[in-house]
Amino acid sequence: MNPPQQIRSQPLRNAGPGKRCRNALFLLAASATGWLPIQAQFQSGSNGSYGPLVVTAADTTLDLPPDGVFHCTTIEVPAGRRLRFNRNALNTPVVLLATGDVTIAGEVIVSGARGSSLAGGQGGPGGFDGGAPGSAGLPAGDGLGPGGGKAGIFLGGADGPGAASFGAQPVFSPESRRGAIYGSPLLLPVVGGSGGGGASGSPGWGGGGGGGALLIASATRIQLTGILWAVGGAGYNSSVPNSGSGGGVRLVAPWMGGTGRIEVGGYGGDGNRGDGRVRIDALDRTQLGISIVPSAAGSVGGVLVVAPSPLPRLDVIEAAGRTIPVDSGPVNVVLPTGTPPAQTVRIRARDFGQTVAIRVVLTPDSGPGVAYDTQVDNTAANPAEVSVPVVFPVNVLTHVQVWTR
Repeated sequence: MNPPQQIRSQPLRNAGPGKRCRNALFLLAASATGWLPIQAQFQSGSNGSYGPLVVTAADTTLDLPPDGVFHCTTIEVPAGRRLRFNRNALNTPVVLLATGDVTIAGEVIVSGARGSSLAGGQGGPGGFDGGAPGSAGLPAGDGLGPGGGKAGIFLGGADGPGAASFGAQPVFSPESRRGAIYGSPLLLPVVGGSGGGGASGSPGWGGGGGGGALLIASATRIQLTGILWAVGGAGYNSSVPNSGSGGGVRLVAPWMGGTGRIEVGGYGGDGNRGDGRVRIDALDRTQLGISIVPSAAGSVGGVLVVAPSPLPRLDVIEAAGRTIPVDSGPVNVVLPTGTPPAQTVRIRARDFGQTVAIRVVLTPDSGPGVAYDTQVDNTAANPAEVSVPVVFPVNVLTHVQVWTR
């Protein structure tokens, strides 16, 4: 395992190559003693309707709201307490917003689950499930998500299942089976990890679920002396490294401090995992000594933006002749026997303001997934739509997903 990264005070820098933060980060005002920095007002986005979130039990699990957002006044997770979340219907990230202070001395957990001989591991909230196991002569399924691992044969060596990727690839996983790197180091918007590929065998073994996605924003300060977990679910073992990738964690506040830890690793030793991403954005970082594990997963800056506005999005609005209401949840299709496999998937793009290259992916529970690349012209029409000819397997549950590429 890589040594943890100690994040300490650093000068403000741009959001990234070719990008400049257009928000005023701070103002200067004259005083009798000279120039004093005065922090600009930062709004976390919380309306305070949830009130204070205080974890009082040793192990607390909260149901995520339909949009995944908790509008808190303050947030407190004392030492010795654990906070977890049940996924909602849309499997959104966990978004904890506070008008006041956030203090975490305990643990907040959005990790993915290990697969089993019956099913792929469930992704953490905002993360993606592992591929289904194969058995009784049926092949396994690929992991879900943009960095999902490919299915393979149990103990198959180069033909074995692959681990998932996010911010890094699992280099010891079979090259043709490992997932692809995706997302931005800025985590704007925050996104979770992908699922590992399923393994075929007698019995087979499901891929590990991807670590979840967690965004914490405070209008005042975040103090972290505890641990934030967004780890990928384990694979079967070191010989079948079909683990999920680590998830995504982003913290945003004017002041941030503490000597806690953020874990976003994929499961397994160095090189045998797909790690997630961590982003810390704050102005005053003089008391910040947070460890990021693995160290390469983290970046630090001063971009006090909780989420892009408007937030561009892609939606599957029709699949195999069935209309899909927006925000109705994951899209799964089963074509009955005798149905023509050649079908159409219709995609809607909104608020990109440009032509967008997209990838439609069909991932059956049994057999390899198939990707279809195209583009949507979102320059003049908003929203804009495109129909994509695809071929579904017959009589197999198939997950339909779409990503930018």
